[in-house]
Amino acid sequence: MSTERQACNDPLALAGLLQLVSPALPIGAFAWSQGLESALELGWVEDEASLGEWIAGVLDDGLTRCELPVLARAYRAWAQGDGDTLAHWNAWLQANRETHELLEEEQRLGGTLLRLLRSLDQVPESPTLPDTPGYVVAFALAARVRGVSCEDAMLGFAWAWLENQLTVACKALPLGQTSAQRLIEKLRPHLADAVATAVALDDDELGPALPGLALASALHETQYSRLFRS
Repeated sequence: MSTERQACNDPLALAGLLQLVSPALPIGAFAWSQGLESALELGWVEDEASLGEWIAGVLDDGLTRCELPVLARAYRAWAQGDGDTLAHWNAWLQANRETHELLEEEQRLGGTLLRLLRSLDQVPESPTLPDTPGYVVAFALAARVRGVSCEDAMLGFAWAWLENQLTVACKALPLGQTSAQRLIEKLRPHLADAVATAVALDDDELGPALPGLALASALHETQYSRLFRS
């Protein structure tokens, strides 16, 4: 699979992307840690260096092979009005959520973002939405209606995820804002590489390989003290 690279040189589209990835977007993404809180509790992540390794690993073996390529496929399905393809990849992604918390995060964020888009009159009548649409499918729609290119939407999705992971770490670790900015500088090239890799993957190359994250997420469901919902 390949997509033509387009620069986000439309100011209106760029503003729409910034709105979509802003921490101020009222969908509650700040409440979810995607297993990171459990990794902190277990001592797998305990400082800036180990946090950087954790995030880079999840990006390489998770987002690059799961969320980002599915986002590209959902974006194209929205553009083509292809409800069957949209439903297929929505179901595929949710089947790859290893724990109840990860599945709940996908569904709740997706439902909240769609409610927001409906309130802005930005959900088309066709194609028909999948049953229980997830966050990735809703994000693809939001990017599409704003005129954001597919690859810029993927980069924005990865950026929002990275910022959220660092926000979680800053709340749960003795990690300062300067350390977080240092990690952003280190990981920014990884985001671009992840998008470039994701757009080139064929369907039979997709699938996350994150047993550690799945284990951390499963343990989080019974963790005694929690700040986050996943």
